[in-house]
Amino acid sequence: MNRLLAPLSWLYAIVLYIRHWLYDSGILKSKSFSVPTICIGNLALGGTGKTPHTEYLIRLLKDKANVAVLSRGYGRKTEGFILANEDSTAEQIGDEPLQYRLKFNNITVAVDEDRCEGVYRLMRQEKAPDVILLDDAYQHRKIKPGINVLLTEYYNIYKKDMLIPAGKLRDLKCAAKRADIIIVTKSPRVLLPYDKRDVVQLIDAKPYQKVFFTYIDFQGLKPVNNTAKETVLQDMKSVYLFCGIANPYPLEDYLKRKYNTLITKYFDDHHHFNDNDIDIILDGYDSVIGKNKIIVTTEKDLMRLTNSSFINRFENVPLFTIPIEVHFNDEIEEDIFNNLILNYV
Repeated sequence: MNRLLAPLSWLYAIVLYIRHWLYDSGILKSKSFSVPTICIGNLALGGTGKTPHTEYLIRLLKDKANVAVLSRGYGRKTEGFILANEDSTAEQIGDEPLQYRLKFNNITVAVDEDRCEGVYRLMRQEKAPDVILLDDAYQHRKIKPGINVLLTEYYNIYKKDMLIPAGKLRDLKCAAKRADIIIVTKSPRVLLPYDKRDVVQLIDAKPYQKVFFTYIDFQGLKPVNNTAKETVLQDMKSVYLFCGIANPYPLEDYLKRKYNTLITKYFDDHHHFNDNDIDIILDGYDSVIGKNKIIVTTEKDLMRLTNSSFINRFENVPLFTIPIEVHFNDEIEEDIFNNLILNYV
């Protein structure tokens, strides 16, 4: 946090207070829908784990209902409503929606910066959804979801943060009152009772809110190309990691514990790669000493290479990606969360 920038944050807070007051007082209207809608969002600027938590909900619901995911499609170079298909690219729909589409081919994925219009368009589809997951729509007050799921990082609880530009919050702390469920993400895998108690006390949830804790589970390296498929991972000593995500440090820490040498190249979140970027990445990989080395990127970054000419430039190097999933720290809490969602839908 940079408290010298606090005056600018106060000005931003005034704008947000006015906006929320207009909606809370009913001057600006929020629209509810007959189809179940679940919003997954946060108060901070990225890095809280919206994508893996959305994927958790997809896995929970996809065999029980016709699931649709509606996203803004952050970083795309298009506008309006677009329904994803097998030929979609990250430039058309954004990297996260493309990831949902490629990982779960039995769901509907759409993008629209106007979430209300997006829901209307989905409801008019020939195969209308039974439930719509609103990815990163917590600040989109024009729509009133049936369930609001708010995410906050274990090591950066929103209560300790400040509004941008002094901090990382893009919305007021009091906006958390709209959440039905608060999930503390990226928690330690082994969470001690007194640490959990301290976080719960800090959040100070309302009586109608449920608080849960999840942690990241890296699923192991997955080969992207034939060169990677022919690579014996057990013999590898060095990793060259490139990625453009909001918080790469948990992944960096994971790889450091697995390999002797880790070299990293970071880009801005949702960065669209160009030829010069690929040159830098491949040169960086070539500069890693030794032959027992691999190149690794995230699933989200891979989406920005999929269906592009850039992916072919990696065909002679062992390119891997690393899927992640989230798990609840407590099995009983997991059952409670699942039942809350399933009963609503």
